[in-house]
Amino acid sequence: MSKPSVAALAHMLNHAWEKRAPIPPLSESIGLTSVEEAYAIQTRWTELRLAHGEKIMGRKIGLTSQAIQQQFKVNEPDYGALWGSRYYTAQGGQVEVGADTFLQPRLEGEIAFLFGQGLRGPGVTWNQVLAATEALAPAVEIIDSRIENWRIKLVDTIADNASYGGFAVGPWSKQMLEVDLRLLGMIIQQNGEAAAEGIGAAALGHPAKSVAWLINKLAEFGIRLEPGDIVISGALARALPAAAGDTFILEMFGQPPLTVKFT
Repeated sequence: MSKPSVAALAHMLNHAWEKRAPIPPLSESIGLTSVEEAYAIQTRWTELRLAHGEKIMGRKIGLTSQAIQQQFKVNEPDYGALWGSRYYTAQGGQVEVGADTFLQPRLEGEIAFLFGQGLRGPGVTWNQVLAATEALAPAVEIIDSRIENWRIKLVDTIADNASYGGFAVGPWSKQMLEVDLRLLGMIIQQNGEAAAEGIGAAALGHPAKSVAWLINKLAEFGIRLEPGDIVISGALARALPAAAGDTFILEMFGQPPLTVKFT
C-alpha cells in the first residue's frame, strides 16, 4: 500500500481514537480488501500507541458468534490487542466508564482467560489452551468503531484493532476451569431488563477453541501468548448499544455479577 501508506492510515485511526472523530470505511475510501494489509495497519497502530506509553495486556477475539457475524455481515473471526489504557478495574463487582470516552459504544459479554503458561502456534488445540490457563473470569468488552455508523467490512474492523473500545473482568476463578464452558450460561440485563443471553458454545463452539484459533492465527505474524496475558474469547450474545445513563449487569452461572455503569 503506497497511497496512503500503512503508517498514514495508522495515524488516521489514532486521530479518530483520540479525537472521537469517525472516518469513512477504509474498504470504501481507499478500496482496502486485503486482510493481510488490514492487520499491517492494526500492527502499525499498536506500535504507534506503544511508542507513546500504551501497554498490551493481552488479546481480544472478535466476530466469533454467529449472532455477531450476522449483525456485522462478516464471516470469520478477527483479533486485536487489549490496550491497558482502556482496562477498567472492577471495584466490588462494579465498573464505571465515561460514555464520552467512546464514539459509538456497544457492550458484549465474554469469558476471559488468564494464561499461566505461554503458548505459540501453529497446531495449538483447545485442550492445550485449557491446560495453559491459570484462571477464568466473566468479562465485558466495550466494542467501539472509528468507522462511521459501524459500516464495517472485515478489513475495516481488523484495521481498527478489531473494534476495540475497552474491557473489564470479574474475579478470576480456578473453579471455572472445571466447568463445561460450552454450556456455561450468561445473561445481560440493561437498565433492569433482560437484553441478551447466550452460552459458551456461541464462541466458535467452545471458548477455548476460539482462543486456540487466536494463538494459531498469531503464529502467522510471529506472535505468541505469554504468561500473564489476558484473552477475551469473543461475544456469547449480540452486542448491546450503550449510552450515558445505561447500567448493564452481566450474570454468568456460578459467578458473581459484574455491573457496568455508563456515566
